[in-house]
Amino acid sequence: MKFELQYTDPKSNARAGLIETDHGQIETPIFMPVGTIGSVKAVHLRELKEDIKAQIILGNTYHLYLRPGLEVLEAAGGLHKFNGFDRPMLTDSGGFQVFSLSGIRKMREDGVEFRSHIDGSKHLFTPERVMDIERTIGADIMMAFDECTPGTADYEYARKSMELTHRWLDRCITRFNETEPKYGYNQSLFPIVQGCVYTDLRKRSAEYIASKNADGNAIGGLAVGEPTEKMYEMIEVVNEILPTDKPRYLMGVGTPVNILEGIERGVDMFDCVMPTRNGRNGMLFTKDGIMNMRNKKWEKDFSPIEADGASYVDTMYSRAYLRHLFHAQELLAMQIASIHNLAFYLWLVSEARKHIIAGDFSTWKPAMIKRISTRL
Repeated sequence: MKFELQYTDPKSNARAGLIETDHGQIETPIFMPVGTIGSVKAVHLRELKEDIKAQIILGNTYHLYLRPGLEVLEAAGGLHKFNGFDRPMLTDSGGFQVFSLSGIRKMREDGVEFRSHIDGSKHLFTPERVMDIERTIGADIMMAFDECTPGTADYEYARKSMELTHRWLDRCITRFNETEPKYGYNQSLFPIVQGCVYTDLRKRSAEYIASKNADGNAIGGLAVGEPTEKMYEMIEVVNEILPTDKPRYLMGVGTPVNILEGIERGVDMFDCVMPTRNGRNGMLFTKDGIMNMRNKKWEKDFSPIEADGASYVDTMYSRAYLRHLFHAQELLAMQIASIHNLAFYLWLVSEARKHIIAGDFSTWKPAMIKRISTRL
C-alpha cells in the first residue's frame, strides 16, 4: 500500500491524500460504509459502487468468522470474490465486538475467550488467530487485535488495557510477517492507538504505534462513552505524534459534524454504522440539516427528499412518500434512507477534500457544520 499526502489546509491540520492498494485508489479524506457481514445493510452492490460511490468498505472479522465462516470464504477466494466488491476493503479485528460482548467473554493474556452471539459456541481469539482469520478474509487493510477500552474506564484499567494492546500488537506483527496473502494481492496491517481519555497514555500509545512503521495507523477507543470534546482533544494529542506520511484512521466515528472535526484535526479515514442505522430508523442527514422522516410535517410535502442531493433516490422520491413507507413499515423505506445517508456522507468528505485542495477548508467548515446541524 502507498500513501501520497497531496494537500494540507494552510490554517488547520486537514489533509487530502491518495491511498493506493492492489484493488484501486482511495482519495482521502474518506468515509467507509460498514459492511459488517460482507454486506452494507439494505444496499445493493450496484448502488454502493455507482450511486453512493464507495471507494472502500468495511468488513468485520468477528462476524465473518462466525458466519459464513472461514471455510466458505476461502473456498470463494476471499471476501472480494464472495460479495463481488472489487474495490478496496478493510477488516476490523473484532476488538470492538469483544468489548461489546462483556457478558459472554473472558479476557486473558493470550487472547479473548468468548461465546458466539448466534449459537453460544465457545471460541478463542488470539492475536495470531486474528491475523490468520484476516488473511483468509482477504481485506486490503487488516486491523491489529486490540482491547477497546470503555470511555469511562479509570486510569489504571486504561493503562493495563493499553499495555495489553501493545503486547498483542507485537504478536500481530510477528504473525503478519510470518504469513503471506492467500489470494495474490498485498495486504497491509494497521496498529491501533488506545489509552482512553488520558493524555499521557494516548501519547505513550501513539509513540509506540508510530515506532512500528506500519503502512497506516488507527485511533481506537473513542466515541465509546467519553464526552465529545474529550474525543477531539485525544485526536489532537495523537495526531501530533502519528507520522504525517501515513494515513490516519479514526475508528467508529461518527456524526457528520464529528467527521468534519476529525478532518480538521488531521484524520484521513472514517467508518461508522450511523448513516445506515439511523437511516433505517427514519433519520436522514442532508445538506440543509437533519430530517426525521416519521414526523407529520412531511405528510403532504411532495417535494424531493433533497432537491440537489447526492444520490438518485433524492429526486426520485418525495418526502411524503418516504414518510408513508416508514409508517407502513415497508422495507423500501430503509433502502432509500440508507442509500441517501451513505451518499451524503461520501459527498461530505469529497466536498471537504475539494476545499482542502482549494485552500479554504477553514472558512467552509464552520458554515457547513452550522448548516448540516439544523433540525428540519
